[in-house]
Amino acid sequence: MMYLEIIKRKIFEIRNQQVMLDFDLAEMYQIEKRTLNQAVKRNINRFPSDFMFQLSTDEWLNLKSQFVISSWGGSRGLPYAFTEQGLAMLSGVLNSDVAIEVNISIMRAFVYLRRVLVENEPYKQIEEIKQRLEVLELINEENQESFDEIYLALAQLANRNKSHEKRNPVGFTL
Repeated sequence: MMYLEIIKRKIFEIRNQQVMLDFDLAEMYQIEKRTLNQAVKRNINRFPSDFMFQLSTDEWLNLKSQFVISSWGGSRGLPYAFTEQGLAMLSGVLNSDVAIEVNISIMRAFVYLRRVLVENEPYKQIEEIKQRLEVLELINEENQESFDEIYLALAQLANRNKSHEKRNPVGFTL
């Protein structure tokens, strides 16, 4: 049985979608990457672009640099990325006991991650607010001298008004 932590580490966000890559899936399904890709190509009509897509060179280079994926060995072609729907479709294409067990674990991982994201939405908002405050603090630091001059001028005006209060009243007294 696949462990949730292992699967979570193999889920990447590419093109604003959570996906798993063909070489990771092949490893989990205990088959060769070319076997997985051949099964997909034989059933390509089951995998529209929102189910599966091939990474661009830039996406692949960025992913390799981000996650320290080895740049040598294995296939030289660009990997395929499978969305959650594509992974569900794979279970029908790769009809083995291992594939079924792996897909069940993967689906559970995606459901878990989606639940975590929904439950932690307020934390994202808090992080955004913190980032905005940091920007405001930087702006404030840059303009602190101007604010100091304004506060000084206001203090002088307030003192001037207080000194006028101490004067003898002008006009007739009774």
